Amino acid sequence: MESMNPTPVETIRPAQTPSFIPVCEPVLDGREREYVLDCLDTNWVSSLGQYITRFEETFSAFCDARHGVACSSGTAALHLALEALDVGPGDEVIIPAFTLIVSANTVCMTGATPVLADVDPLTWCIDPAAIERKITPRTRAIVVVHMYGHPVDMNAVMRIARKHDLRVIEDGAQAHGALCRGRKVGSIGDVGAFSFYGNKIITTGEGGIVVTDDDRIAERARLLRNQAFTSERFVHHAVGYNYRMTNVQAAIGLAQCERLEAKIARKIDIARIYSELLSDEAAAGRLTLPRQEPWARNVYWMYGLLVGEAFGRSRDELRTMLADRGVDTRSFFHPLNRQPVYQGDHPRWPDLRGTYPVSEDLGERGLYLPSGLSITPDVQREVVARLLDCRP
Repeated sequence: MESMNPTPVETIRPAQTPSFIPVCEPVLDGREREYVLDCLDTNWVSSLGQYITRFEETFSAFCDARHGVACSSGTAALHLALEALDVGPGDEVIIPAFTLIVSANTVCMTGATPVLADVDPLTWCIDPAAIERKITPRTRAIVVVHMYGHPVDMNAVMRIARKHDLRVIEDGAQAHGALCRGRKVGSIGDVGAFSFYGNKIITTGEGGIVVTDDDRIAERARLLRNQAFTSERFVHHAVGYNYRMTNVQAAIGLAQCERLEAKIARKIDIARIYSELLSDEAAAGRLTLPRQEPWARNVYWMYGLLVGEAFGRSRDELRTMLADRGVDTRSFFHPLNRQPVYQGDHPRWPDLRGTYPVSEDLGERGLYLPSGLSITPDVQREVVARLLDCRP
């Protein structure tokens, strides 16, 4: 099965491939085939059908949210969440400097301006103290990203939001089932957005969902995902989007949901094994391993680590050497303040340049190891053996 490669240009191809170990593969180990064949047999293959409703109800219930609005991607979900909160021109939205570029792009798609805040060096998630320093009279909302499966400190974020009358959007694309003080991510802020891309904890191939307890937000998201069609059919009172999910995708998602807790448990176990195998490297300061704060459940979407100077190789050198040894990896996200498109030379996009030391350090030193649900402990031991073989 083809390994997931969200950024093909960034992948380092091995010179030789000794038993290649992909960074991630989707695992379809439930009733996916049965449900998809039912869609084909009944001819419900487009954006209507029972599986869409069942998937929305199942996943939103898992998140402890009243509403779920399935859509075509995690990007679409985040955009719908912003639009449903009426974020638009003249508004500012605070987002982490260390995140996938989608966070900035979707804010810009509404006509609002993204404002960067640095992240916490321990959780790699947006730093609540940094959020408060960035609030201005134009600030309308905060987008938090539960990074690599570790939740943001939502208690601190919600205190800030209430103090300043701001809306909060949770990007849980990497954190299905993560907990902040016992509460599911996606259900704590005003609205949550999740992705079901092929490398996520559960997948629909491509897909996303908006979850919320707010009736108005859900109604607005449902309207906008479907070209703003109403009972007047071809008369439109809003600009909408073709963000619909198909019944076939939802069928896969429903089957995945039925095994979601088992998949989360497997992700946590994968992280435990890697942390045990790499404990000596961490103790010696050669590698920094992911952590879990006492108030959190980290679901370890991908097992990320930071390469220290004591390791004797840079992050990029290590990735190249691992590729030559057949181990697929990914670098951490490129900080938004260093994205060329947001460097101030584009007539349409804002200038996000600035200094964000934690985000920049993560972007320079971070990588994640093969972490797909199909990986076995024996393969993890082989990954670590090949990694240690890269030390000088």
